[in-house]
Amino acid sequence: MSPLRGILLKVISVCVFVAMSSLIKATSDAVPPGQAVFFRSLFAIPVIGIWLAMRGELHTGLRTKNPMGHVWRGLVGTTSMGLGFAGLGLLPLPEVTAIGYAAPILVVIFAAMFLGEDVRLFRLMMVAFGLVGVLVVLSPRLHIDPTTADSRETLGALVVLLSAVFSALASVFVRRLVQTETTSAIVFYFSITATLLSLLTLPWGWAMPSPKVAALLILAGLLGGVGQILMTTAYRHADASLIAPFEYTSMLLAIVVGYTVFGEVPVATTLAGGAMIVIAGILIILRERQLGIERARQRKTGPTQN
Repeated sequence: MSPLRGILLKVISVCVFVAMSSLIKATSDAVPPGQAVFFRSLFAIPVIGIWLAMRGELHTGLRTKNPMGHVWRGLVGTTSMGLGFAGLGLLPLPEVTAIGYAAPILVVIFAAMFLGEDVRLFRLMMVAFGLVGVLVVLSPRLHIDPTTADSRETLGALVVLLSAVFSALASVFVRRLVQTETTSAIVFYFSITATLLSLLTLPWGWAMPSPKVAALLILAGLLGGVGQILMTTAYRHADASLIAPFEYTSMLLAIVVGYTVFGEVPVATTLAGGAMIVIAGILIILRERQLGIERARQRKTGPTQN
């Protein structure tokens, strides 16, 4: 375990994923979301494959006991990715990032519903606080008035929120998969499944990208693979409860990239609501870390008390 290395890898992975999202946003006017998912997933596969080969896990790490679990996880995760990519073409990058933070908040609810996890009062309070933050971010987009509101941005807000819902559901599927599957298998088969599922969007029209757009999409796929590897490696070097809060550094990066690259200035509701969601998420993570320490202490002292 090397906590500092884990934190550094996590922050770098966040930077890589923000760069990937920026590339997808830059190409959103040229290709539909389904086609962007195809490039993002297909060109991540060789990066992940090389990484697994270097670790000696290309054969043993890809064995699966639950192939249908990977299919369901891929279906839900690909839907989340496609909706998120659609949202990038409709909303400013900081706003998409802030709404996306709803996913880990929703995981708490879905884990209780589908996995039977115990959710205590503190977590319920933080979930409620975080969801209020989501409503604050969404509030300017949900004021539907044909004479004043931009229906395109209203649609974008709803699409990104749905993306967060499916992302949270994907996390529930992953929690089930880790009981029988290796991390290598989960990462690899998701890329395979997402690539194949994205082809189902062909009837809705794909565009012939220009060389520049194609290069950006390929780079987005390569960055997606690199980001996945960095994130996975980060969790090998430090506890999840320690490095997970650094996911929220993506908000600062999104604000900087949105302003400098796309000329987007975040509104007050995005900043205020995003801050509420971040606070709720961090407090949930810290509380879980404390409970984990207490449970570990009880396991150590339990045998001596008997």
